[in-house]
Amino acid sequence: MNILILGGAGFFGANLVRRCLRDDKNRVTVVDSLDPRLKSSLQNLQEVSAAIEFVKGDIRDSTLMERVVKGQDVIFNCAGQTSHPISLSDPLFDTEINCTGNLKVLEAVRKCNKSARIIYTSSSTVIGKAMGDIVTETHSECPLDIYSANKCVVEKYYYIYHKVYGIKTLSLRFANLYGPYGKGDAEFGFINYFIWLAANNQEISIFGDGSQTRNVMYVEDAADLLYHCVFNDGLYGNVYFAVHREHYSVLDIANEIVSVFGTGRLSKKRWPRIRKRIEIGDAIISGAKLYYETQWEPKFNLRKGLIRTKRIMDMGQSAERMADGE
Repeated sequence: MNILILGGAGFFGANLVRRCLRDDKNRVTVVDSLDPRLKSSLQNLQEVSAAIEFVKGDIRDSTLMERVVKGQDVIFNCAGQTSHPISLSDPLFDTEINCTGNLKVLEAVRKCNKSARIIYTSSSTVIGKAMGDIVTETHSECPLDIYSANKCVVEKYYYIYHKVYGIKTLSLRFANLYGPYGKGDAEFGFINYFIWLAANNQEISIFGDGSQTRNVMYVEDAADLLYHCVFNDGLYGNVYFAVHREHYSVLDIANEIVSVFGTGRLSKKRWPRIRKRIEIGDAIISGAKLYYETQWEPKFNLRKGLIRTKRIMDMGQSAERMADGE
């Protein structure tokens, strides 16, 4: 199977590359801009570089997109600007990538490879503040930042290209992924940032009392689910929440990270003004619809996922020391 992974040098993409390579019959092409603002890195692909074709490029490049989509059976679009704060400080940058870039990808598929299956990695934050006890796909969409608004818009693009042009498109809304190759930056997801702080024995700041609940999923589970969906024809043309069954408070997540890593410490601080305005409160999201359609189940709970993350991080550090001759 010919597989194209857009944004494959980023956090989710790098893990998805490894999942696709588990089937040695797959031929994997990775496209990534390596834009430093997006925090992707070739280091994330170093150990698998010989098994893939890597193309440095941007989804906003129509000519490139038309070239790379040709001959592909499956296209996973993990490319994007994924920082909520950056989307507010530079909304045009976010929109150029997350909206215009996706339209260029879809147009390339329409013009050059209409038989391809294309799956978009969306976000649970498109709903905004959760209304009611359990969030399902019927929940209203009231995003609280530009990133989430643009992800919401792009879901509609994918739906339109399915309905109007007959392209097999699918949007999966992921929530709070964590694991190896994560970005140790507060602007790109709190769990991986907490992991980076703990791994470096630094203070983990909790805004407010930390009681707000979150779905969390280990990224290798998320990559496996994404790959599993490729073969289910009944999913295409739809949008699903792709989330773990488990829910934890932010405080519990932080405590578990410190427990597994054995380093780091917690403190509580007042909410920064902008962060408070885009905080969604409790969010208990149901992935029941997708679980029913796929009969898929995650392998990792929070603690097991953190233990595996630490093991992979430790192995990576050992390999770096060996490369440096230490």
